[in-house]
Amino acid sequence: MDKESALEQALKRSHGFIALMAYYKCAIMEIETKFNVLNEEFSLQFDRNPINSIKSRLKDLVSMKDKLERKGLPFTLKAIEDNLNDVAGLRVVCSFTEDVYMLANALLEQDDITLISKKDYIANPKPNGYRSLHLIVTVPIFLAHEKRIMKVEIQLRTIAMDFWASLEHQLRYKKEVAFTEDMMQELYQCAEISADLDRRMDALRKRVYFAESNALRDGGQGL
Repeated sequence: MDKESALEQALKRSHGFIALMAYYKCAIMEIETKFNVLNEEFSLQFDRNPINSIKSRLKDLVSMKDKLERKGLPFTLKAIEDNLNDVAGLRVVCSFTEDVYMLANALLEQDDITLISKKDYIANPKPNGYRSLHLIVTVPIFLAHEKRIMKVEIQLRTIAMDFWASLEHQLRYKKEVAFTEDMMQELYQCAEISADLDRRMDALRKRVYFAESNALRDGGQGL
C-alpha cells in the first residue's frame, strides 16, 4: 500500500470522517423527506405524483480527494466540508418538465432551505445535450446537542432526461473505446429527440387535463 492509499484508509476509518459522512446522510434524509411530503401534497392537488423516483448518494473518498487536489486544497475534513458542495447528492426524477420547476420552487420557498447556487441546464443545455436543473442548498440537521448546516446537491430532471444521461454516461466512459466526434453528434441528436419527447408529452398532458376539466364542468352543469 503506497503512502497516499494509507492516508485515504486512515481518514476513512477516523471518527471524524465517519461522523461527517453521517451528517451528510442526515442532510440527504432531510431533503428526501421534504420531497416526499411535496410529492404527497401535489398528488392530492393534481391527482398524480410529480416525482417518479428519488436516488441519493455520497461522494466516495477518492473522488473527494481528486476534486480537492484540482482546487489546490489539502485533503482534510475541514477542506471537504468547506469547499465541496456535492458530497451529498440527490437526484429527483420527475414526470414532466413543469414538475421539475414546480418542485424546485416549492423546496426553495421553505424557510429552512438556503440556495447557494442554481444551474439550469434545461433552459440552457450543456454542449453535449445534457439537461437537468442543479441546485446546491443548505439544510439544518438537528443532533442531540447541536444543529449543523449541511450542503446538498440536488439534480432534478424528467424521466427522458434521466434515461439519456444514464446511457450517455455508460457509453461515453468506456475506457477501451475512443469516443469519436460522430458518436458525440449522435448522442447530441438523441438528447434533442429526448427534449422533443418531453415537450410533446407535456403538451399531451395539458390536452388531457383540459379535456378532463371540460368534462367535469359539463357533467356538473347537467346535474
